[in-house]
Amino acid sequence: MDATVSNSISDSAAPGRDGRFATFYVDRLLFGVDVAEVQEVLRAQAMTRVPLAPAVISGLINLRGQLVTALDMRQRLKLAPRAADHAPMNIVVRADDEPLSLLVDEIGDVIDVVAESFERRPSNLDSRVKELIRGVYKLKDRLMLVLDTNSIIALAD
Repeated sequence: MDATVSNSISDSAAPGRDGRFATFYVDRLLFGVDVAEVQEVLRAQAMTRVPLAPAVISGLINLRGQLVTALDMRQRLKLAPRAADHAPMNIVVRADDEPLSLLVDEIGDVIDVVAESFERRPSNLDSRVKELIRGVYKLKDRLMLVLDTNSIIALAD
C-alpha cells in the first residue's frame, strides 16, 4: 500500500473532512491514519533491540538499507502486551520526514470516510489519550480512532 508521502495531514484526509484512511487494529481497537502519511505496510520484520531505549521502542528494522525505528503501539497506548506467538505487522509512516514503523496487531483496509461521520474527541478523555487521537469517525459497524502520528512519536510519558 504505497502512498504519496507527506509531512502533515493532507487537506483531503484531515479529520472532519471526506478522505481516505489506512486502518489497523491494536487490541481489537480500530485506528486510522491518513493514507498520505503511510509509506508502506510490511509483515513482521527482523528487529534489533536498542539498549537503554524507552520501552515503547521495540528496536530497529533494516528497510532496504534504511534504519527505521519500530514503535510498539500496544506499549505506546498502555495496552496489554501482545501474545508471544503473535508477530506484529508494520505500518511505516512518515512523521517529521522520517520513516517510523508502527507495530500493530493486524492490518485493516484503506477506507473512505465522509465529513459528516466525524466527531471530535470527547473533552473528558484522559489527557494522554487526547494528545494521541485527533477524533473519531463513526463507521457503519464500529468506530475508527484517528491517530495523530506526530504525537505518537513523542516518547515523553
